[in-house]
Amino acid sequence: MRDRRPFLISGPPERLKALRTATEARVALGRTGASPPTRAVQAFLLDHAQARQAVWRPLDIDKVEHDLRACGADVVHVASRARDRADYLRRPDLGRSLSDEGRLALDGQAKGADVALVIADGLSATAVDMNAVPVAQALLEALASNGLTVAPIILATQARVALADDVGAALGAKVSVILIGERPGLSAADSLGAYVTFEPETGLPDSRRNCISNIRDGGVPPIEAAGRIMTLISAMFQQETSGVTLVEFEKPVTALPD
Repeated sequence: MRDRRPFLISGPPERLKALRTATEARVALGRTGASPPTRAVQAFLLDHAQARQAVWRPLDIDKVEHDLRACGADVVHVASRARDRADYLRRPDLGRSLSDEGRLALDGQAKGADVALVIADGLSATAVDMNAVPVAQALLEALASNGLTVAPIILATQARVALADDVGAALGAKVSVILIGERPGLSAADSLGAYVTFEPETGLPDSRRNCISNIRDGGVPPIEAAGRIMTLISAMFQQETSGVTLVEFEKPVTALPD
């Protein structure tokens, strides 16, 4: 009778090894008998633990604020209607709107800036800790060089993407930008997302936003991401729209219409 037991191999076939250079996905792992190699299993368990930690670990608010103020930015703290992390994960709708205290905090701020910039924990505090400040710093410089005014940076906790609509509307900003931790995957737990909206108002559909995803080392570098955000903002001011109706330019303009 033919032996149907799998061969014992420690690596993938040569023709599949090239796939590893093209993706961070778990491909061409090889096997030992009928199971993945021990090293592959351990790497999976580590990545899974890092993804869980990114979701549950609180944002280091003090450090982020310190780094932002070191860039010369003013910072205002707000929170969503989610009371805690468990509430935030179970009720995504609560993370999309400002708490009463958050609205009061914004009532005292000057209105009518060109851009409202929000930095939010989202689903990965790790991503914000590692990538948000470099993006914000480069973006602030680009906005200043294009003659655009910026409201105080809003540091938001237990926040979803749509919270930027509430913030932008409360501040009377023409454009809202939110830098937020993306849902961690098993290949990256530190991915930051940027969502940009023209004329933000509460209740906008996702089709009104433009997104730059995977901002991190190994994805879109923070400085490049800031440039792409500036490109979107420039296009929005010229076309007075955002989302699916926006025609994106290759690089930001240096002069914007009044």
